[in-house]
Amino acid sequence: MADDAHSEAGVPAPAAAPSAPSSSPASGRARPEEMPRVVITRRRLLASIIFVVSVVAFLYFVLPKLVGLQNTWNRIEHGNAWWFAVGAVLEVLSFGGYIVLFRAVFVRPPSRIDWRESYQITMAGLAATRLFASAGAGGIALTGWALRRSGLDARVAACRLVAFMVLLYAVFMISLVVVGLGLYVGIIPNHGAPFAITVVPAIFGAFVIALFLSATLLPVDFEKLVGRWAGRDHWYARLARKLAALPATTGSGVRTAIGLVRNRDPMLLGAIAWWGFDICVLWACFHAFGASPPKGVIVMSYFVGMFGNTLPLPGGIGGVDGGMIGAFAAFGVHVQVAIVAVLAYRAFAFWLPTLPGAVAYLQLRRTVHRWEETRASAPDASGAGTEAPSYT
Repeated sequence: MADDAHSEAGVPAPAAAPSAPSSSPASGRARPEEMPRVVITRRRLLASIIFVVSVVAFLYFVLPKLVGLQNTWNRIEHGNAWWFAVGAVLEVLSFGGYIVLFRAVFVRPPSRIDWRESYQITMAGLAATRLFASAGAGGIALTGWALRRSGLDARVAACRLVAFMVLLYAVFMISLVVVGLGLYVGIIPNHGAPFAITVVPAIFGAFVIALFLSATLLPVDFEKLVGRWAGRDHWYARLARKLAALPATTGSGVRTAIGLVRNRDPMLLGAIAWWGFDICVLWACFHAFGASPPKGVIVMSYFVGMFGNTLPLPGGIGGVDGGMIGAFAAFGVHVQVAIVAVLAYRAFAFWLPTLPGAVAYLQLRRTVHRWEETRASAPDASGAGTEAPSYT
């Protein structure tokens, strides 16, 4: 595969974009781009804590009583510890798949990012996604920042971020189509397949796939074409160029993702590992309570529940749980078993990466600081500091 993110997809590499637009008037040198931070006020922190505690209390204490399950904690404590151990291992393997996919998409010589830095960036991004109500935007912003500070050109970083998300969520959308239609027509065994949670998600998945594939039909220089057409001197010209940037970057990212797939890099299987092992955690949690719904039902209920991540809730807490439990109930799975299995799964999926992710966030700050010191201390021909290579 070519080293250039755009040449993989037949896209000419753009001019290097500065990763730090601001500069120091005194020295004229670029000031390092700050690490993305969430502005946390006392009121916001208190509101977030109250929200999380309220949702957890409802899920673990109120909801079980509404369905006749008096003590969720006792029921969970009676789950098979060996199956829980299997679930923990599977969740770790899921994170491993995420890291492998990250390296397949982003890491090219002479990148500073080794396996340790890959772990720090991905785990810090996952923690940001789970802790803050930003529908994943916090994790994307953090990942993009780390990539730019490692020396990756800003435009190439944006293109590859799109390619990464396309590869990751292609598995999601294809699963919706294949499993949803398979359950509805009876090819995949089930206990009843309601139209609303099989065919409707399948239609949505097919629409998203078609939408992103259509972005590849845009000219590779679409943004430049719009810029020339709009001119330079009017506000609407600037607006047109900004609006053109999104579809242009999307098209470039989708073409890059297709190019990566055509190269048949086995590390791209990390996308399947990320979803597959996480689904297996849910499967293991059902077995921990002596239940075994059809595998197709587990897969479809899992993905239907994942739509809860689009809600502005920290880590989708409440939305994902409720969506999964509702989907299992619609498929005829005993609601009490579904509740304890889903809540046990969420304990692995939400809480397990949070602490190591927070530690990785702090480690990543030190890593980027080390990169900056290395770059500043590396003399060029004139004895001044040099910028990191922009392996584009």
